[in-house]
Amino acid sequence: MKIYFAGSIRGGRDDTPLYLEIIGQLGAYGRVLTEHVGDSGLSTLGEGSCDREIHDRDLSWLREADCLVAEVTTPSLGVGYEIGKATEWGMPTLCLFRPSTGRALSAMIAGSGGVRLCEYESTADLCEILRDFFGAA
Repeated sequence: MKIYFAGSIRGGRDDTPLYLEIIGQLGAYGRVLTEHVGDSGLSTLGEGSCDREIHDRDLSWLREADCLVAEVTTPSLGVGYEIGKATEWGMPTLCLFRPSTGRALSAMIAGSGGVRLCEYESTADLCEILRDFFGAA
């Protein structure tokens, strides 16, 4: 199983430790193609590569993946774009959201029939969420 994990990079890196924990849990289900999203050395400026190269590489990884798991609490145009592509392609898509942050989730994600949206409060909650998703994916 190849898993594409999406989390905010240029939209904000406050959740980097959380992304790293999620990536670790996802490793039990397959190969995470985008482990760099959890890299604490990665700033909001991104990787320093040309924007076109990042776009093309990430879409190539997304096409290669069997599913998309996205942490959507921190708003990100890139993550939204990736979710849109994955749902367009009929890819199983899991969106994870923490309502306790007080942020409002975009209606384009919350209202999409193409995603499975799961709210959670801590990484401990993710064990069951991921088990259910990968049992159904």
